Order: sequence, then structure tokens, then C-alpha cells
Amino acid sequence: MTASEMRVGMGHDRHRLVTGRPLILGGVVIDFELGLDGHSDADVLLHAVTDAILGAAGLGDIGEWFPNTDRQWENAASAVFLQKAIEEVRRQGWEIANLDCTVHAELPKLSPYKQEITAQIARLLEIGEERVNVKAKTGEKVGPIGRLEAIDADAIVLLVRS
Repeated sequence: MTASEMRVGMGHDRHRLVTGRPLILGGVVIDFELGLDGHSDADVLLHAVTDAILGAAGLGDIGEWFPNTDRQWENAASAVFLQKAIEEVRRQGWEIANLDCTVHAELPKLSPYKQEITAQIARLLEIGEERVNVKAKTGEKVGPIGRLEAIDADAIVLLVRS
């Protein structure tokens, strides 16, 4: 396989924690008293994954495809963004080799949800769970993560030509 047949993409996102919104990470509803603020469902993990996939294929970023100024995306499920990105990437002949992602959240503890999140992302990407890795880190009580002001997510993806 030559370098021209592989592409790496990186994604990052951050949303503020607020009351009155559900917390959705990787397409999974998490039981917590705070949720993420945003124009869509604010699923910070799926936003990072979508950005990584779009970036790897040289297709820009999530804000270009699904701008928060467009009312059609208001309260949209982030799974829709991911599915549209995947459709375009596959149309161009790319497939996902693997995905590695990290959620940065002081609370809630995400260990009980990691397998469910992994399975949901794999289902959305239509790949095996063994090709998806989800990690969770705290903010060690430092910065906006540690002060429960926000949740961040990072994702890196490898695309290969199909």
C-alpha cells in the first residue's frame, strides 16, 4: 500500500456543559444532570469523529458541511452529520481502517458507557467494533474540563482506498 492510498484525519471538539439538555456522547444518552450546549444535539464525540473523517478525505470540516447558522441542523442528531460524511467519503472510494478517540470529561465517569459508545460508533460507521477505540480521561480538576464547564473529544481516523 502506498502513501497515496492512505489518509489520516484528526478531529477535535468542545461544548459547554449546561442544565436542561441531555448528555449525548457517541450517539449514546448518558445519565447525568448536565448536558452539552449546541445548535445540534451537541454530541462532542461524534462531532470530533465527523471532523476527523472529513479532514482525512480533504473535505473540509463539520462547520462547512453543517453550519450552526443553518436552521435545518438545529437540534439535529449528530449521527446524521456522521452518516452524511461517511456517505461522501465512501462515494470517493475511501473506507475506514480504524478510529481512535478520547473523551475528556471530569464527570460523569464514562467507564460504564465505553462499550456501548464503541458499539454505537461502529454501527454508525458500519465497521467492526475491533476497529473503534474509545478512551475517557478526566481533567484532574484543572481547566474547563476539571471545573465541569465543558467536555472535549479528540478523534483520529485512518482511511484507505477501497
